[in-house]
Amino acid sequence: MDALPSFYDDLDGFRAEGWRRLAEGVTNRYSPFHTPSLATVDAAGRPRLRTVVLRAADAGAGALRFHCDRRSDKAREIAENGLAALHVYDGRAKLQLRVEGRARLHQDDAVADAAWGAALTMSRICYGVEPGPGTALTAGDAYTMPDEDPEARIGRENFCAVVLSAERMDLLYLDRRGHRRAVFRRGTETWTGTWVAP
Repeated sequence: MDALPSFYDDLDGFRAEGWRRLAEGVTNRYSPFHTPSLATVDAAGRPRLRTVVLRAADAGAGALRFHCDRRSDKAREIAENGLAALHVYDGRAKLQLRVEGRARLHQDDAVADAAWGAALTMSRICYGVEPGPGTALTAGDAYTMPDEDPEARIGRENFCAVVLSAERMDLLYLDRRGHRRAVFRRGTETWTGTWVAP
């Protein structure tokens, strides 16, 4: 029988494992934590869901960063109400993580500039596609991609870094000997957590 993970009955260890997995997802493109699902709420109050690429995870600040096009629905939804959640499920690790909080767009500030500067050329080019995301097309290929820009300017006007300030984290570990689920809430400085029924 497989050994139980060290966080199985360790509340603080469970939260630390969630942040460890998120940090690993930033650098490991094969990790399920690299591409979480992002949920937002549209103007009519309907939930919207899509995949994003996790670009930064700061456990100390309780912050996660991903990028988007300022012309996209997700950018509009974040700008309008800021409510957002990320969801990841890693089937091999039998671990589900949900993070809820407030998201903020960074367009023309130091956060956006640093994120843009660290982005790969192939990622930057996506922000120069015309027309913008979600625009109806007459055919599947009726859009244009820009040529590579040696000075890395094309698309910058459409680029946003999004920082999600985590307020709630819900972790679920699945095991035939008994699942473990915990919910953590972030106060002004610290996290408090409790075990909950799975």
